[in-house]
Amino acid sequence: MSQPLDTLIIGAGTAGLAALREVRKRTDRYLIVNEGPWGTTCARVGCMPSKALIEAANAFHRRHAFETFGLRGAEGLTADIAAVLQRVRALRDQFVAGALQATDTLGAARMAGRATVLGPNAVDIDGTPYATRSIIIATGSRPRVPDEWLAFGDRILTTDTLFEQPTLGPRVAVIGMGVIGVEIAQALARLGIEVAAFTTSPHLAGLKDPTLNAELAALLKEEMLLHTGAPAELREVPGGIEVSSGPNRVVVDQVIAAMGRVPNIEHLGLETLGVPLDKRGMPAVNPQTQQIGDLPVFLAGDANTHAPLLHEAADEGHIAGINAMACALTPAAAPAAAPAAIPTPPTPTRFQRRTPLAIVFCDPQVAMVGKRLADLDSAHTVTGTVRFTNQGRARAAQRNRGALHVYADRATGRLQGAEMCAPAAEHLAHLLALAVQQKLTVHDLLGMPFYHPVLEEGLRTALRDAARQLADAANAPESDLASCPALGVPALE
Repeated sequence: MSQPLDTLIIGAGTAGLAALREVRKRTDRYLIVNEGPWGTTCARVGCMPSKALIEAANAFHRRHAFETFGLRGAEGLTADIAAVLQRVRALRDQFVAGALQATDTLGAARMAGRATVLGPNAVDIDGTPYATRSIIIATGSRPRVPDEWLAFGDRILTTDTLFEQPTLGPRVAVIGMGVIGVEIAQALARLGIEVAAFTTSPHLAGLKDPTLNAELAALLKEEMLLHTGAPAELREVPGGIEVSSGPNRVVVDQVIAAMGRVPNIEHLGLETLGVPLDKRGMPAVNPQTQQIGDLPVFLAGDANTHAPLLHEAADEGHIAGINAMACALTPAAAPAAAPAAIPTPPTPTRFQRRTPLAIVFCDPQVAMVGKRLADLDSAHTVTGTVRFTNQGRARAAQRNRGALHVYADRATGRLQGAEMCAPAAEHLAHLLALAVQQKLTVHDLLGMPFYHPVLEEGLRTALRDAARQLADAANAPESDLASCPALGVPALE
């Protein structure tokens, strides 16, 4: 075995690259190894190509509003699916090229190959063992596809293969309506493809608030067939693949599996670490340190299943890189008189994680911030509500659909979280995430400026609704601008 490395990073996705950034600040004795394509899941097959598809779909779908705007000729527009997918791939390739630059100049510190953990301080790469003072595992995840579906060949698609298709058939089924399923199903439907969507979960796009979930379901049913409850079963029939779910049956040309992702931890050798593994083969990982037990081994990003989101993976890689280097570079304890002392492992830094934030890029957009309604005690929580049906700016843009709920502590007014299915939710959610992280109250937010006319005025309406329900609502001072009430004129709110 060669002289020990300070750390060995397994995986060059978002978490691995974030870890690499911290490692390179502290040592040049490292190695990053990656099996399969380089360039990160997000850039290659995830957030970026999917958003390129969604933007094209929403641009084409906008034609339905042209007549109301007084714009004529929309009926002449067509969607060239092959051209749409070609543009998606072209943009994807640019995004991947940018991600590759992070590792292209590493020379011998960058390796392609299969890594297997041999223990807390050793990793095998394609038959060659490497000694290392610490290990960072950031192997990511892959789409979940039932084994029996593989018999349908390339007619079963995932986000790993969807964007590689030269074109798509006129009939598509999407199985699974979580974040990925909702985004892809709606985008394809808006491009003119007949979409049938199936899910066993009552929660669409990750929404837990039942009112908002029902709102989203109703809106999606305007654009596609949506079947919930019974699991989907596939079988070959003349003319395509039959997808059945309870009494519902549809024949399609292709099926997109969107039933979540599986962490890439098999065959990694995690059993050699000597720590308990759950039924999935996953060890317990401290979310504040990314450490496995008290070992110099750290598991970050999608591979640990804590929060499969890019910004979370980047944070976890950052945490893992810092803590792995702390383990690697801490001087060994001085030898003691017999009996020999066992060196105490360094204590990793425990990072305070950011406020949870998740966004789904359907239309209306879905977003979740902080604590969900299901996580809160209803006796001590108020819910402020706004519907965008009559909100001025939303009506002017013909985007007046959806609703937003904010959750606040009844006694203190402190904002706890929010869920929404609303126009511009990606921006509203960021404002609310900042407020939750800064521990602001409903009245703190209402004391802030709101311009007119903007969609954020809808957020103000929800905050005012919450303020009326707070324990001290009757004692609000008359001169406090946070208590400035609505004018009662929709055009001005």
